[in-house]
Amino acid sequence: MGEFRGSAPAKIDDRGRLKVPTDFRRALEESYGPDVFVTSVHGDSTHLYPLTVWDEIEQQLSRLPRTLSAKRRFLERVSYYGQQGRLDSQGRIVIPPLLRDSARMVGEVVVLGMQDHLEIWNRELFERRLQAEPMTDEDLDALSGS
Repeated sequence: MGEFRGSAPAKIDDRGRLKVPTDFRRALEESYGPDVFVTSVHGDSTHLYPLTVWDEIEQQLSRLPRTLSAKRRFLERVSYYGQQGRLDSQGRIVIPPLLRDSARMVGEVVVLGMQDHLEIWNRELFERRLQAEPMTDEDLDALSGS
């Protein structure tokens, strides 16, 4: 399966649609098809999962006990913000209204490749996040396995 890498600027149109940037759209359609699940866990960004990837996440969750509170909280959030959809012929997808409001999905956004899904952020909010949460030496050590 294809992986999503890098970033691309994009815009949310006045009808709440994201036109998936060309390289990401090509990888999505060639490796997964046009069906997606659009959601969020924290409501501050939009996560666009190929439907087959989302199905795998749901299968993993189904193996966890129903009484696990973390599972319930996760499902409540992704269901609240989430909506299944399909890219239209121009590669656009509607961002659900609740999520559009919560994550400020208006105007300029940045689309990030996150290996098996795309993450969409209001560009201004994301740039503030990068400044507020810098990459530390400890982060790099943790990633290197040191």
